[in-house]
Amino acid sequence: QEWQNPFATWDPRDFCNISEIVLPMDTYWSPPVFILERVNGQNPELNYMVLMHNGSFNSTRPFQVTLTCSLIILKFPFDTQMCNLSIASFLYPVTDFVMKTRRTPAEMMKDSQSFFLTDGEWKFTNLSIIEYTERMDDKGFSVVTYVISMERRPTLYILNLILPTCALYLLDMAVLLGPSSLEEKINFQIAIILGSSMLAVILNNSLPTSSNKPPIIGTH
Repeated sequence: QEWQNPFATWDPRDFCNISEIVLPMDTYWSPPVFILERVNGQNPELNYMVLMHNGSFNSTRPFQVTLTCSLIILKFPFDTQMCNLSIASFLYPVTDFVMKTRRTPAEMMKDSQSFFLTDGEWKFTNLSIIEYTERMDDKGFSVVTYVISMERRPTLYILNLILPTCALYLLDMAVLLGPSSLEEKINFQIAIILGSSMLAVILNNSLPTSSNKPPIIGTH
């Protein structure tokens, strides 16, 4: 965060060429902002800010939060998702408090990719920024929304679910069309049903549940 305070300035030549100082967050006014989609998380312990001689404040506070995101998993595991991270302050109307982003979406996306230490289930594909005014109780409030686009890596689900399921279906067709006796076909069918049931249990534990429409792979 960066903001200006014209009442907190000094001439470095009058103070041993000191051009900046580090102060606690409660020393001067600081912008109170909130993450709208936040469920829970840890508040930062770094409650300090840097004050420049020209009245410019700079505060870097790392947050670790869990956000809510509406998932559309119809194409699971080949789905892509878009989640919002909205930052706002409903204590001051837009006439008193306006938030702006300093960097472009391309610059922020490049910086964000440098924080990924390992490759997880999701691949970070795009980041866009929307600045707008939210109307509440006949007042406007400044909001900045980061739209995060992600793509699921399907390799694990292909190996553990899709390929075994296709193999069971092919085996089922081969047994039905084969020259085996009726008793052998019944035994094979029972074994295939048991295998399909086990895969169904694994699939049920793997499928995400936060969606209005079930995935296509779970309906077949």
